[in-house]
Amino acid sequence: MTDRNDEGGGVAADIGFDALDPALRYKLLVGVVVPRPIAFVTTLGADGQVNAAPFSFFNVFSEEPPLVVLGLQSKPDNSPKDTTANIRRSGEFVVNLVDEDLAEAMNLCAVDFPPEVSELAEAGLTTAPCTDIAVPRIAEAPVSLECRQEMMIAFGPHRDLLIGQVVRLHARAGIIDPVSYRTNMQAYRPVGRLAGSQYSRQSDVFSMVRENLDEWQARQGARPPARSP
Repeated sequence: MTDRNDEGGGVAADIGFDALDPALRYKLLVGVVVPRPIAFVTTLGADGQVNAAPFSFFNVFSEEPPLVVLGLQSKPDNSPKDTTANIRRSGEFVVNLVDEDLAEAMNLCAVDFPPEVSELAEAGLTTAPCTDIAVPRIAEAPVSLECRQEMMIAFGPHRDLLIGQVVRLHARAGIIDPVSYRTNMQAYRPVGRLAGSQYSRQSDVFSMVRENLDEWQARQGARPPARSP
């Protein structure tokens, strides 16, 4: 790590990752890439048991095709966790999004329960059937995405990148406008993951209109944009 004083009197960081311990890489990445959306993923075990686990290495990737991505981590012995094993076998999963009311139950489901224990039952949550896949969704979730596996890419023995295609969306009444398809954030109230045990509410929202070039030039008095050297 190279330190230097910045104009504010603090210490600026210049950190190379090649020689950095993975635990420190994790600490840095989850501390600066914030807030992260939370995928509360449900899958089905071979015995029909519903598994539920939260992931913040998650995001939407594309609308055509409609894809989401998940970072899946193995157990310390490099064997797959329940979510990974279930998706490899069935190719199906549900991304349940997390709002303020669901946050505590989601956090409880992060406990490393054995496969025979239902995280949902321990958290007092219930399931509802999906339409296009066999895996159930979480009934208390504000939004749920039915997904099918597109591909899973292994990055070493303990990390997989899952790409899934969204085949159906379920939303609680009042969240999605049925005509405009816009999302009512006041009704949704999603939470985001920060570092450590910290989370964020999304109640402090501001708007910025994105201009096209013609609008920008009109506002600048037809001044042409500065060219790169």
